Amino acid sequence: MRFPAWAVVTGAVIAALPFGWGLGVVVAYVIAGPEFGQLPVLTVPICLLASIVFALIPVLTPVKRLMILTIGTGLFILIGRLS
Repeated sequence: MRFPAWAVVTGAVIAALPFGWGLGVVVAYVIAGPEFGQLPVLTVPICLLASIVFALIPVLTPVKRLMILTIGTGLFILIGRLS
């Protein structure tokens, strides 16, 4: 069964939200270290916007974009539980 492209892209946009959030926190950690304070207030919205743009712009097929964002979110969750 094939899903319409708009449904897959909608799923990618939904998956982009936790991915962008996790990416923003990782960027803040890389920039400032473990004591990053209020830096995620800047980095999280920028990364959220970037991940939503990635989910919408057709650089890859919709299924590949959905898989990248879903696997990335899963990795953020897995790595976050380990620390």
